[in-house]
Amino acid sequence: MLVSTKNIFKNCYGKYGIAAVNVWDMEQIHGLFSAAQKANAPFIIQTTPVARNYAGPEMLISMISAAAKIYPKTVFAIHLDHGNKEHAFQSIDSGDYTSVMIDASHETFETNISITKAVVEKAHLKNIVIEAELGVLSGVEDDLIVGENQKRFTQPAEVEEFVKQTGCDSLAVAVGTSHGAYKFSGRQGLQFDILEKIQKKLPGFPLVLHGGSAVNKEEIQRINAAGGQLGIDARGVSDEELIKAIQFGVCKINIATDARLIWTRVNREFFKNTPTQFDPIIPGKKYMQAFEKFNLEKFELLKSVGKAKGIK
Repeated sequence: MLVSTKNIFKNCYGKYGIAAVNVWDMEQIHGLFSAAQKANAPFIIQTTPVARNYAGPEMLISMISAAAKIYPKTVFAIHLDHGNKEHAFQSIDSGDYTSVMIDASHETFETNISITKAVVEKAHLKNIVIEAELGVLSGVEDDLIVGENQKRFTQPAEVEEFVKQTGCDSLAVAVGTSHGAYKFSGRQGLQFDILEKIQKKLPGFPLVLHGGSAVNKEEIQRINAAGGQLGIDARGVSDEELIKAIQFGVCKINIATDARLIWTRVNREFFKNTPTQFDPIIPGKKYMQAFEKFNLEKFELLKSVGKAKGIK
């Protein structure tokens, strides 16, 4: 069942988290929907502009629509992740999305408000909800590259005015994470002092955590053992941090890097261990199974198992 993120967030706020998973191929979509149906867990399926350019927006939406028929007991929203004004307007006009992100976080505060407000006004005419971003995350995701020196935490003093002026429905905040495998440097972690101040300024308002992947060290080690050369100091968001963040108003946890790491590990190990094979269907099935297992574990961690039945 396709629903609005507004309904999902209303049910989960302060109680459990929602996995928002970026997808770009059929195997991921099967693995995600299969896990969600088994767990009876609500989720958000996300496409980025780069994924839309890679597979084609019609292909991605068609695969998602097919999955909804194959797994009819699922409850989910379809979300555009990290869209600029052009991407956002295209997605709103298509009618395929229940939720759209406009990311003008790299602009000045005033320009961010102006762009976000224009997108919100267009989206709300079609009952589509908007996620905005305030503050800048460093790191790499698809073609989004932001240097460490450009990183800027969300300023709690700005959030109330931003939400009031734009009318956005949820807010992605920069509180210490980054995109890609290297989410933290040294002992840095989520800045809960900032998150707590934001929640006090916006009580009951759904917050979004970008860069929410765990970056499992075992995956890194297995990838490298199969010929990869990823940095062993890669670090993501710990389970404990995610659970604590939910208590401070984080409803939506974005996941992309973990999906890439699992894909890389499955394919590297398969072709290393069976060098005479060249059939992509075999590792494709293995990836579906591995990604289903990952999502089942994530739903369990976020305490969203069994919660789909409460969403209308």
